[in-house]
Amino acid sequence: MTSEPSIGSDHAAEQRFWQELRHTTQARIGLGRTGDALPTQRVLEFRAAHAAARDAVHTPLRVDELIEQVTGLGLGAAAQVSSRARDRAEYLRRPDLGRLPAESPVGEHALSHVPHSGAEIGIVLADGLSPRALTEHGPAMVAALIEELAPRYSIAAPVIATQARVALGDHIAEAMGVATVVVLIGERPGLSVADSLGIYLTHLPRPGRTDADRNCLSNIHPPEGLGYAQAAKVLAGLVSGARVLGRSGVDLKDTSRTDAVGEGEIISIGPGPR
Repeated sequence: MTSEPSIGSDHAAEQRFWQELRHTTQARIGLGRTGDALPTQRVLEFRAAHAAARDAVHTPLRVDELIEQVTGLGLGAAAQVSSRARDRAEYLRRPDLGRLPAESPVGEHALSHVPHSGAEIGIVLADGLSPRALTEHGPAMVAALIEELAPRYSIAAPVIATQARVALGDHIAEAMGVATVVVLIGERPGLSVADSLGIYLTHLPRPGRTDADRNCLSNIHPPEGLGYAQAAKVLAGLVSGARVLGRSGVDLKDTSRTDAVGEGEIISIGPGPR
């Protein structure tokens, strides 16, 4: 005669099942319940994550500190630009203003203070929807890009952009005179990750380029997300492929793990403050 499993043993088995799955994802799964509601601990965790995401969006970028860190990487003194959005509230309400450089006095070019280097690669660090992500990962990510790209390409002095969307990088790149622009930008915070950094690559950038003309690496936030060295390697492969194809975007593949352009994994447009 066999005995039926007890309720307690079923519960323990269920908890083990969910615990093993939680090791593979940051998503909220198997939260359990107390009556018809979530357990108090899970509710508190959700509220804390929501508060962290809001803080990531609204906390201002520490520009002076970031300029000092990035300038210390040896590419030259970092310039600073702002978008046409006058403050954070307008930036969130008007994405279109975040794609345009701030207006300058009459007769002066909006980006006249950005040095025209004519380098092959330009790097723009944009606060995006998570200045926290740029603060925590921007300098280390630029250092990894320098290590990967500098032996092969000339790199212009970086530019820091505030209240910025991805397309602002096209205007900055035109002023820099670079062949390829790499925009590091804080991605839209979620309830699992509030400090995720994205990289958008545009070859032959100019105002009017669309998302179809770009390639994106997202979810950069080691140790849980993509690491700096790995992201830099993939980006270097994309730069090489773009120079061969003469364009970036939907036709460009990730060639960091292949020998031929046009094979491999597509790096698609991911989540971000476009």
